[in-house]
Amino acid sequence: MTTKETARKPPGSPSGERIAKVLSRAGVASRREAERMIELGEVAVNGKVIGSPALNVTAADRITVRGEPLAEAEPARLWLYYKPEGLVTSAADEKGRPTVFDNLPPELPRVMSVGRLDLNSEGLLLLTNDGALKRRLELPSTGWLRKYRVRIKGNPADADLEPLRQGITVEGERFQPMAVSLDRHQGANAWLTVGLREGKNREIRRALSAIGLTVNRLIRVSYGPFRLGDLEPGQVEEVKAKTLREQLGEQPDEKPTGTAVRKTRAPRPGTASATPRAGQGEPARRSAPQTDPAKPASRRAATKVKTATTLAPALQQLSDTWTKATTPRKPAAKPRAPATGAPRKPRSPA
Repeated sequence: MTTKETARKPPGSPSGERIAKVLSRAGVASRREAERMIELGEVAVNGKVIGSPALNVTAADRITVRGEPLAEAEPARLWLYYKPEGLVTSAADEKGRPTVFDNLPPELPRVMSVGRLDLNSEGLLLLTNDGALKRRLELPSTGWLRKYRVRIKGNPADADLEPLRQGITVEGERFQPMAVSLDRHQGANAWLTVGLREGKNREIRRALSAIGLTVNRLIRVSYGPFRLGDLEPGQVEEVKAKTLREQLGEQPDEKPTGTAVRKTRAPRPGTASATPRAGQGEPARRSAPQTDPAKPASRRAATKVKTATTLAPALQQLSDTWTKATTPRKPAAKPRAPATGAPRKPRSPA
């Protein structure tokens, strides 16, 4: 019985989630690859090897993959990778061709690609360790524009590209309108910038071929808000957690997208809170000093009275000094001139 046949839960079905879905979210493999691993007998639940993905598990179940216990979920992370030309975007290739995952830096954890790039295409490829984040970024509902620099053989006029802007049907498959600009001509070639919001198989190559143009180089330069920038072929750069949250429209106090729970450091001795450091969550903010609630109110009141008593004499002296300095002085009385001649006789009473 396949997963599609058992997608609807009948009444009284067990709680939890499908085992393949749990493995995918834990970053073990894609859901389809997880189902294949189950059919090969590489997955055990509570010590018993299972042979069908039609099984629901909960957090209480013990899951092992190839004898190793399922690792605890980590925070959802995202990397920018410059995929070189000539690599297959697949975990394994039936033709034995080199894959993206064979050429990643060894320090990277197990990751999954967000979408794909063709064998002969190069440029930005998003990688994540979280299955839920992978599916979210791949959904057309995100509305993210994917931009490509495309070199084509020939020298078309701008009007020749109009069918792509209007939307084109190729071999019975309808392609949505593309944003196409003719950048420049270079010898026998021309460079275009193409933007689209869906990711059908070899869409740009097939659409241009339908109007008589051949692509000889294709570079993805952006995926939504994430850009290739100065990355060189084969290089990887991790997106900061804060940037990822902002681009996904999540609030600083929300958990990252996916099932992983972010681990925060314990507060340092003497700090009031365990605010995540920059890059792990919201940047730490300094808060205004608060009154210690454990301090008795009577003690705080006594401290205020003591402070006021100590400052009273100084304040009174300052007030007296200010009053004295600002009060205008009375003009000094002029001295009388000395009397001349004989002294006057006192007047006798009447």
